[in-house]
Amino acid sequence: MKRILIIEDDPYIAELERDYFQLHDYDAKICLDGGEGLQEELGGEYDLVIVDLQLPGVDGFELCKRIREKLDLPILIVSAKKEEIDKIRGFGLGADDFVTKPFSPNELVARAKAHLSRYERYMGGRKTETELLNIRELSISKSARRVYVRGQEISLTAKEFDVLLFLAAHPNRVFSKEELFERNWGMDSNGDIATVTVHISRIREKIEADPSNPQFIETVWGAGYRFSV
Repeated sequence: MKRILIIEDDPYIAELERDYFQLHDYDAKICLDGGEGLQEELGGEYDLVIVDLQLPGVDGFELCKRIREKLDLPILIVSAKKEEIDKIRGFGLGADDFVTKPFSPNELVARAKAHLSRYERYMGGRKTETELLNIRELSISKSARRVYVRGQEISLTAKEFDVLLFLAAHPNRVFSKEELFERNWGMDSNGDIATVTVHISRIREKIEADPSNPQFIETVWGAGYRFSV
């Protein structure tokens, strides 16, 4: 049974989320404080975490940052904050999705299920042999989920790896932000395509010698992004 940690200071919302996850056969636990939630997440074995932004103790942004530094699992932000800057900041700190309050509990469960499915597909039950994708000085191990630049391993979040691998596996083809969101997040964009820009920027910072003049992931103005080989 998949385990979900809900870090939410509003008991009504937290219990609503927990009840819906339990109805769909997930094991869900609630933490009402950010500091308590961080300790529970880092000390437990959870498959996905849901984080509110406005929390006592440790706020949601700091939670995303500190969880992502230690763990590779889906992080979903559920918040009343609606400004695009909050979404961009959340995605930049490692969140995989952003759901705005008020929300549909069934949609939240569906989004969580989609993220869990993708993480499981890439991280569990995979072949043991190494499958390398080599593009100039960049090497991607698909089965081991490792990336090397000029022989040095670099660290990517799970979603950053997904986006990079998807683009590299379809060289010289232009994908719009909407297409990248749907292919890598498994759902319609619904206005959340800002996360694509954030993830592309973070990937460039890690794999490009000069992120301002990218040689791998190119911007095709007015169209989207293309992986150049």
